[in-house]
Amino acid sequence: KVRKVLQMKNSIIKSFILTGCLLIVVEADFIRDNDKKVVLDSSSGLIWQDDGVPNYDWQGAINYCENLTLGGYEDWRLPNYNELYNLADRTKSTRAISAEFQNVEDTGNYWTSTSYFDDKTKAWQIYFGNGNDLKSAKSSGLKIRCVRDDI
Repeated sequence: KVRKVLQMKNSIIKSFILTGCLLIVVEADFIRDNDKKVVLDSSSGLIWQDDGVPNYDWQGAINYCENLTLGGYEDWRLPNYNELYNLADRTKSTRAISAEFQNVEDTGNYWTSTSYFDDKTKAWQIYFGNGNDLKSAKSSGLKIRCVRDDI
């Protein structure tokens, strides 16, 4: 009996170590291209805009991204909730985003393309001061961080 318990304990420890190693491998790896003013997230395959942008209402943000030409790319879009939420680093208490991003307003809220499910006059946003999500009226003026797929 003791031997089985020890074997099970060792198996659990090995699983934990393997899982921990796998988590480290899938962690985001950000690479900045200063010339293009973009940041590549090599784990998700997304390229993020990283130049200064004024505030826009929600529809203005969508239009801005769809019409953006930056870094030689023209296929930008406003990120959905999951993309922007996963960009935030909630292990940080302030500036909850990788240091590779140079143009970040810590006190700024950033639009997602995802409407709020209970009230279509609102949309989700991410606050990079701490990485939390919030909802705002689509008429509000918020920051933008456009995204594109690295294809």
